[in-house]
Amino acid sequence: MSVRSVLRRLLHHGQRFTLAREAVAAVEFALVLPIMLVMYVGSVELSQAFSVDQRVITIAGTVGDLVARTRDSIKQNSTLQDYFAAAQAIIAPYPTTDLAQVVSFVSVDATGKTKVLWSVGYNGGSAQTAGQPYGGTHPIPQAMLDISKGKWVVVSEASYPFLPMLGMFFNRPFSLYHQNFYMPRYGAAITLDTSG
Repeated sequence: MSVRSVLRRLLHHGQRFTLAREAVAAVEFALVLPIMLVMYVGSVELSQAFSVDQRVITIAGTVGDLVARTRDSIKQNSTLQDYFAAAQAIIAPYPTTDLAQVVSFVSVDATGKTKVLWSVGYNGGSAQTAGQPYGGTHPIPQAMLDISKGKWVVVSEASYPFLPMLGMFFNRPFSLYHQNFYMPRYGAAITLDTSG
């Protein structure tokens, strides 16, 4: 068989292939299916992450708002623990085991310097050290300090390590963290009652 006949045969088969219309839809579907599945699974995991992130925002806001509505003092071992436990229901149907929460009551002097009056962590949340400036990786924003000079701020934090159910694109948990700020509704300091 000569080179010329081989080339002629290849050209003939190539022309037949390009003109063939049988099972074109099946071939196109087979080519597009993996891309569609990747897009679908990715969008499901991303929408789950957005949903949980909104729940973490709501948890931080809810607990901080409830504490800011307190008049005079709040009981650590009953009222505050109830707020934390009730806020966990917001994360449902996702597991609550790793949902960490912290509430801190911070005084702000006339120059904008902070001092933690009390801080309580829940479910592994790291409380701030009382008597020290409010610190950490997420400080109080300057705008909040400016409007609360000579007053107090309730800082509520919630964090959650989220891993999507399928775990195809996000195979390690990533931390969702939110922090909300409130001024006491009654314009006075809120003390922490640590009695039983």
